[in-house]
Amino acid sequence: MPNSEVSSQAAAAEANANYSPRLCNEDLAPTRDQNWSWYNIFSFWMSDIHSMGGYVVAASFFTLNLASWQVLLCLLAGICIVQLCANLVAKPSQMAGVPYAVICRQAFGVFGANIPAVIRGLIAFAWYGIQTYLAANALMLFSLKFWPELSSLTQSSWLGLSLPGWICFGIMWFLQAMVFWHGMNAIKRFIDIAGPAVYVVMVALAGWIVYKTGFSGISLTLASKSLTSGEQAWQMITATALVVSYFSGPLLNFGDFSRYGNSLGEIRRGNRWGLPFNFLLFSIVTVVIVSGTQSLFGRMITNPIETVSMVDNNLAVAIGLLTMITATIGINIVANFVSPAFDFSNCSPQKISFRTGGMIAAVGSVLLTPWNLFQSPELIHYTLDVLGAFIGPLFGILLADFYLIKCSQISVDDLFDDTPKGIYWYKGGFNPKAIAALLPSVAIGLVISFIPSLHAVANFSWFIGVALGAGSYRWIARGDLAASVAKGYSAKVAMQKE
Repeated sequence: MPNSEVSSQAAAAEANANYSPRLCNEDLAPTRDQNWSWYNIFSFWMSDIHSMGGYVVAASFFTLNLASWQVLLCLLAGICIVQLCANLVAKPSQMAGVPYAVICRQAFGVFGANIPAVIRGLIAFAWYGIQTYLAANALMLFSLKFWPELSSLTQSSWLGLSLPGWICFGIMWFLQAMVFWHGMNAIKRFIDIAGPAVYVVMVALAGWIVYKTGFSGISLTLASKSLTSGEQAWQMITATALVVSYFSGPLLNFGDFSRYGNSLGEIRRGNRWGLPFNFLLFSIVTVVIVSGTQSLFGRMITNPIETVSMVDNNLAVAIGLLTMITATIGINIVANFVSPAFDFSNCSPQKISFRTGGMIAAVGSVLLTPWNLFQSPELIHYTLDVLGAFIGPLFGILLADFYLIKCSQISVDDLFDDTPKGIYWYKGGFNPKAIAALLPSVAIGLVISFIPSLHAVANFSWFIGVALGAGSYRWIARGDLAASVAKGYSAKVAMQKE
């Protein structure tokens, strides 16, 4: 091991020696290795967007019976909101060098932070299993195309999954765990490759579609009927909200990655190229492919795996399908593996490491049997609505506390102080004001989810949750503003690096 690396680890261990073992381990402690450039952040968002889910979402916006310019305007507006929110949520974690679960201690208390951490971990927990199943299903389609004799094994099942299904799920489970087990540097290298690789396949597939249909077979508007002006306005507002809702999960725990950014300027640059530019280009390529399938096959195909499988070249099909599977692995790791790893580790730092936390999610995803959950649209709809009702308030409270109450200041040492002397001790390690703001905000989101007459506004639950969480917390904690500024930040505050 090089002397510089030994020295760095020794310095980090010495700096963390005074931190409470109930709040700190090697993974949760402030990182001294903030070496992610704008390209690494750009690749993070590429991996997040370039998935089967991202493909379907982007394509669906062009079926809202809107003109192409209206759809592109909605996509741009929605993704710019995501970019703004990503810049806001990135700042505290980058300043302190800590993940989302730790930065929540500032608002919820050093022990109260387990509430948002577990909530976010469980959301990722469910999605991890579902995305693993989708990747496994793609691998099975790939296998059946090249070895059709395996189809006889799909007739019987155990716990809802056939033998080839179990084998493919096991392969995907193992591959993801292997990448994750090698740590954040391995994840960084993986997403640096996975996102751009999908672009190559998507552009090649779009080129093949255009070659087969000609430009006359491509329409940027996949509308089937005309809308009134009022209906168009409502669809545009809804589409904009859906863009933000789709990214709300990884947006909430973006701090897990921004903590590694070498400056806020680099993070903002990565967000700028990875979100508005990248998402719009990906959406246009997507609609070319989806529109082309309507002309080429007589029906609109929104599953990219199915489209790739119809290419009349086996080598191209193999490369395309394997790349799509790689992309799904990438999004699953960055959005649904890293988050519960830090979140569960935060609950018991000395017993649950980053690796252990991730493996808890991985094992739990099998016990969840996500293929059964995914095959019940009504169940998954209500499950995800309930989980999503928590994301908006958590996001709003986090930002309101950091920007409006703490005035963009963090005492890093106090994030790991479990004594009453710590700034974030509050009452027994919990901040009753943050909890008081969270409960009614979540309750309103649950009401929206479960009352049929309110389903029309369910697409806006994230915005409602953010407004309620931030507004109620700012009002409840209004007396803390002056006190937080005068309570000893000056000597211990984390400094912003542009």
